[in-house]
This record gives sequence, C-alpha cells and structure tokens, in this order.
Amino acid sequence: MDTLQRMLERLAREPAVLVCVESTQGSAPREAGTWMAVFADSLVGTIGGGRLEFDAIEEARARLRTAQPAGSRRYALGPSLGQCCGGVVHLRYQGVAASDAAALRQQLRVPRHPLALFGGGHVGAALTRVLAPLPFALTWIDSRDGIFPADTPEDVACEHSDPVQAAVPALAAGSRVLVMSFSHAEDLDIVAACLARQRELGDLPFIGLIGSRTKWATFRRRLQMRGFSDAELAGITCPIGVPGITGKEPEVIAVAVAAQLLQSVSARSEG
Repeated sequence: MDTLQRMLERLAREPAVLVCVESTQGSAPREAGTWMAVFADSLVGTIGGGRLEFDAIEEARARLRTAQPAGSRRYALGPSLGQCCGGVVHLRYQGVAASDAAALRQQLRVPRHPLALFGGGHVGAALTRVLAPLPFALTWIDSRDGIFPADTPEDVACEHSDPVQAAVPALAAGSRVLVMSFSHAEDLDIVAACLARQRELGDLPFIGLIGSRTKWATFRRRLQMRGFSDAELAGITCPIGVPGITGKEPEVIAVAVAAQLLQSVSARSEG
C-alpha cells in the first residue's frame, strides 16, 4: 500500500493536518510538493526528518487541537533550528478530513513513469517488491501462464503475452524496459522488438537487458545480423544495475537496477 493510500484510509477515521513543502531556497531536506499528514497520535509520510519535521509536527498538532489548521510558516535551516542545511523551507498547513479524499488523490498523486518488466523469474519478482513504493507504473509481462505470484503488489499490472515480444508495440509511450525472461531466445526477440520500435518512434528512454558482457557480445552480433546498426545497439544497457554492486542475489540485483532506473529518470528530467 502506498503512502497516499495509507493516509486516506486513516483519514476516513479521523482528521489530520496536511503539511506540504510549499517552496525551498538553497539546501533543503526535501523538494517542493513533499508532504506528511499529521494525526493526533501518528503521522504518514515525511518532509525530511530532523528538527524541521519535529517542529512541524508540533505546529500541526497545535493547529489540529485548536481547529485552526490552515496557514503557512517559514523555517530557516540554520543554528536556531539545530540544522546546518543553510536553506529556507516554506511549509503550508492544511486541515483535511474524509470529505477531502477525492481532492487529495488529485493533489498528492505522484506522477509515475511507465516501466515494462519482461520476465516473471526470481529477479523479476524481487524487482516488483523493490519498485512498489517508487514512482513507476509497472507492467509485468511473461509468456507463461500462472507465473505471477499471488502476493504481487496490487499496483502492478500483470500481462500474459505469447509470443512475449508482441507486447512491445502496445507499451505506453515513454516506457522504460527491463528484459529478463526465462530464455535467451525470448530476450533476443524482446530486445529486437524494442529496437524496431525505437527506429520507428524513438520513445523508449531506457532499454536494459540482464546478463553478462559475454551475453551482450553474442546478442550484439545476432542483432547486427538482423540489420540493427551500432548506433541503434548503443541504446541497449547490458549488464544492468549501477556499477560496483557485485552480488548475484535477486534482491541485490533488484536494488542495483532500481537505483539505475531512478538515475535514468533524474537524468532525463535534468536534461
């Protein structure tokens, strides 16, 4: 369950004060749009922790007790606050209740980047768990029936496709793609389908293939034989995962790949 859903479920039972980062100047723990919901005896979300969050919780609960929850406040992150970030954070306080649920869904919903994961094996399963709280709209695709586990996170869309590469043309524009099927033959066909789509549309910002450099060397020769150029093949990332993480356990690979995907999102937004 994501943070917004947890907040809304709690909000159905009791009111809260929503604390949002309205704007920042200089160094700050979180960016504008970050939020937390402060209830009488608990909270959901975080605006960055530390003394800033501690003081904001106290302020929110005081507003909740006096039924005057609306307003804004400026916080300088210097010695007086016990923080050395050196920036300034403006927080907005807003009283919310169950009747505000629909508006909050629109206000606080984090944009999710489409991601297609080909392969229902151990690494794929580990990735779905790691990616669940991250800003990705995940479609999990496999050619085999009954491969997806019962405890798959509820936001993951599971799709059966046989042949598996037939799913590539229907992917959402802007999808990042991870290829890790149960067979090298399927992997090759998926990568080829992605390259064909790139040639036509150029709308897949990241195509990652699990495997070693030796595997990629073999795939590279076979894809060249299918008519793909060196420039086109340069768009494939293999091996996948941030460099320097050498563990082979599915969970370790999943963390390394998730970090690489987040780098891809950040690089594209900054570019």
